[in-house]
Amino acid sequence: MLGLPALGAALALSACADEEEPVAPRTETIRYGDDPSQFVELTLPDGVPRGVVVVIHGGFWKAGYDLSLGRPLAADLVEKGWAALNIEYRRVGPAASGGGGGVPSTLDDVRAAVATLEGRGLDLIRVVTLGHSAGGHLAAWAGHAIDAVTHVISQAGVLDLVAADRDRLGGGAVAALLGHPAGPADAEADPRQQLPLDVPVWCVHATDDDTVPVSQSREYVAAATAAGAQAELVEVTGGHFVVIDTAHDAWRRTVAILDGIG
Repeated sequence: MLGLPALGAALALSACADEEEPVAPRTETIRYGDDPSQFVELTLPDGVPRGVVVVIHGGFWKAGYDLSLGRPLAADLVEKGWAALNIEYRRVGPAASGGGGGVPSTLDDVRAAVATLEGRGLDLIRVVTLGHSAGGHLAAWAGHAIDAVTHVISQAGVLDLVAADRDRLGGGAVAALLGHPAGPADAEADPRQQLPLDVPVWCVHATDDDTVPVSQSREYVAAATAAGAQAELVEVTGGHFVVIDTAHDAWRRTVAILDGIG
């Protein structure tokens, strides 16, 4: 028989066991093709999601970068009540190491990745594409090409492929993506040539970004608004990667945009 002190401790432990412990959000991996890079990670918050944020990682479309760049963002978004779809796609480089992409394969993958949201019981009234660098290009492209997308947030995005190719951003990454120098014939892949968009776009960009110059966002927003589209430039400081640092004020600026959406 337990003495009173031991009995009290046992009862306390039993009461604690009966209390509901916080459950970590569960991430589901969903494949949308046979290639190893054709998958997404869908994470849902507790309760009804505020909407869906499609997280699209950057890395100049190169196979050396993957969706691990988007996981911290997805986790923070889920904590804030959003469903997060962190997507992988075929990039440029050897197929055996994440490559096999380029235009149109990379664009086809983004379309198919977003389509995995269908039939999952989610309210798709708000589907925000959120992309960094090359992912910003894909996020803006999706706002033009995918009907399900309702809002776009580009973080230091490559939004003008012709200018980016001219300036050899990423060491010629645009030509590698397209398979040739960028020009007017690439309108189906180039956000700058797809204006005006029917959905609102926010461009969050550091003025001291030395990887993708802020002119990419400034000139895109200027052209978008001149064409009658809804576009806003949000300038921050700290370089190319602060916009995906969840501890930085630049990320909080992005979160504030999302708060305004839903």
